[in-house]
Amino acid sequence: MDISVMGAGAVGCYYGAMLAQAGHEVTLIARPHHTQAIERQGLILERHGKLAHCRVRTSADPAAIADSSLILFCVKSNDTQSAGSEMAPHLRPDAQILSLQNGVDNAMRLAEQLGRNIEPAVVYVAAEMAGAGHVRHHGRGELVLERSPGNMLLAEIFGAAGIPTAISDNVIGALWAKLVMNCAYNALSAIARQPYGKLVEATGANEVIQDVVEECLVVAARLNIAIPGDIWAGVRQIAETMPRQFSSTSQDLTRGKATEIDYLNGYVLRRGIEMGVPTPANRVLHTLVKLLENST
Repeated sequence: MDISVMGAGAVGCYYGAMLAQAGHEVTLIARPHHTQAIERQGLILERHGKLAHCRVRTSADPAAIADSSLILFCVKSNDTQSAGSEMAPHLRPDAQILSLQNGVDNAMRLAEQLGRNIEPAVVYVAAEMAGAGHVRHHGRGELVLERSPGNMLLAEIFGAAGIPTAISDNVIGALWAKLVMNCAYNALSAIARQPYGKLVEATGANEVIQDVVEECLVVAARLNIAIPGDIWAGVRQIAETMPRQFSSTSQDLTRGKATEIDYLNGYVLRRGIEMGVPTPANRVLHTLVKLLENST
């Protein structure tokens, strides 16, 4: 396939590298310092202690997506509208767009903006940019897609590229499951500057995580969201399967960038206010991350 990645950060670079290694034509839309490094050395994928130099095309110009039949939309939630506007004039009418983003409403917001269908994807991967054009994988890497004929085919293609992909009849519930886990860990990892494994060893951390998760579940229930599986087991599994991972919120603060906290704990806070559901733990974490953002 001819695949473009709009927003080649850690998530976009990881999946782009995996697909490129499987023989697909991959174009990364990235910031200039990444494109320059990739043009010199290829996209470096660091995985299982080994380095691979992946052959990909790269550009800072969104017009480079024009020939792609599949777009992996991987920008930060804050940038959904602006990136959608940059991408819109260059999309093929038949291009399939997957939203590989944190939060639960990005696909809906992008669909409203572009006036076309956007497929939400739930992403479970631990990765970071170790340098310009260099993505480091820390664990996991699976996707969850909504059931449709097109997505069934994508699941086969992704699976052949080493990307485990499940099909769900309740993708909004799966998105909320991911949101709950992000709310539990992202802000705490950023505030404490600790990876997940060390975080849960700290006195009181698991109790805070429990408070945050319980608030999220009350809000989800009021919205009639059915969260699949054992959410508490899923929350525990994050620290077990990604012990060395710093949250994306922590990575953003370290780099002096705006975080997605408004679309994580902030989203739960807003929906709670709308329905009269108190969410004090989420409020405190959201406020503390916003204060840290303003101090950088």
